[in-house]
Amino acid sequence: MIISMTGFGKSETKFQRKKLNVEIRSLNSKSIDLNLRVPNKYKEIESKIRTKINGELSRGKIDLFIGIDLHDEDKLSSLNYTAIKKYINELKKISDSSELELLKMAIRLPESIKIEKEDISKEEKKILFKIIDTAILKLNKYRISEGKSIEKDFKNRIKVIYKLIKSVDKLAPKRKEKIRKKIEDLSRQNLKEIDNRRMEQEIFYFIEKLDINEEIVRLKSNLKYFEKIMSEKSPNGKKLTFISQEIGREINTLGSKANDEKIQKIVVEMKDELEKIKEQLLNVL
Repeated sequence: MIISMTGFGKSETKFQRKKLNVEIRSLNSKSIDLNLRVPNKYKEIESKIRTKINGELSRGKIDLFIGIDLHDEDKLSSLNYTAIKKYINELKKISDSSELELLKMAIRLPESIKIEKEDISKEEKKILFKIIDTAILKLNKYRISEGKSIEKDFKNRIKVIYKLIKSVDKLAPKRKEKIRKKIEDLSRQNLKEIDNRRMEQEIFYFIEKLDINEEIVRLKSNLKYFEKIMSEKSPNGKKLTFISQEIGREINTLGSKANDEKIQKIVVEMKDELEKIKEQLLNVL
């Protein structure tokens, strides 16, 4: 089962006379990279929120935003009349402005507005973590949905690589014949110069150096292993990345040993398909 690291989840609810909302976004990352934006009111429970996210999500660049929308009558701020009057009296000493202009200046100065701290009730904490859970659930559904598209793409590209391997198999007999003729030509040219035993060693070395059967067998085996791991339920992005590297090694060796123009062109097509798989794997959980 392929799960994408890209996703989005949102949840909101009303509590008393305010609305709480949670948004969570994720992008690809080698490990978990968590960024929280929470109101000052919730700073005291930020570590618990962070622990929860780390426990639920293993990888990805995670951005979590928590917002509070208050009704006007529930705003936890008020004018600091004592500070404002003091500012106005001080401003009168240096300015001839009207009372209204002095008030406008005073109200912009520090501590002119009092922010009252509100304690978080157990009920509010419970509701907040509940909507965080819902947002995570929606994020994971999004990731699974994206993962299905990636999995479909992987299967199509693997099918293409299998077809390309079949093309190599079809070209193999002609390639063998070319190699056989080349060895015969070399043997005729060098027969007088080296003994038969040395010639046999040279021939075996030449055949072993150019034999691509083992690479094809291992390539098919790695592709099957990739498909098997892809169908597992647990997150498998890292394991698939390692397997794709092994697939790449076999394709590269196949290309270097092919000694055949047509096969080398097919190898280039294989590399192209594999590269697109690797690009997608960067976003797999």
